[in-house]
Amino acid sequence: QVQLVESGGGLVQAGGSLRLSCAASGRTLNRYAMGWFRQAPGKEREFVAGMRWSGSSTLYADSVKGRFTISRDNAKNTVYLQMNNLKPEDTAVYYCAADYDIVVRSRPRDYDYWGQGTQVTVSS
Repeated sequence: QVQLVESGGGLVQAGGSLRLSCAASGRTLNRYAMGWFRQAPGKEREFVAGMRWSGSSTLYADSVKGRFTISRDNAKNTVYLQMNNLKPEDTAVYYCAADYDIVVRSRPRDYDYWGQGTQVTVSS
């Protein structure tokens, strides 16, 4: 089992920044890919960014490229999502997820473990 706990959400004005954290515990994550997803009210959950726990390959949704950065701290078993130049359309509940695979995938159904989510609200 892998436990994931997100934090760092909140209310921010358009153009502002937030950094989300995802603390992971349980199994060794070397063979996992980590992903950030988001879900706005009335919409399907969508992929935001992902990276392998080992290595440097990353994947981003087109809507966040150049604004969001995913990173990790192996010593802290934590994955981060730095979000800059936030827009009202970024408002959603953000989820961290773990996928037992060596490639980064973007479909929610491919991920095995999920956190509880953290709310991000961007005001205009």
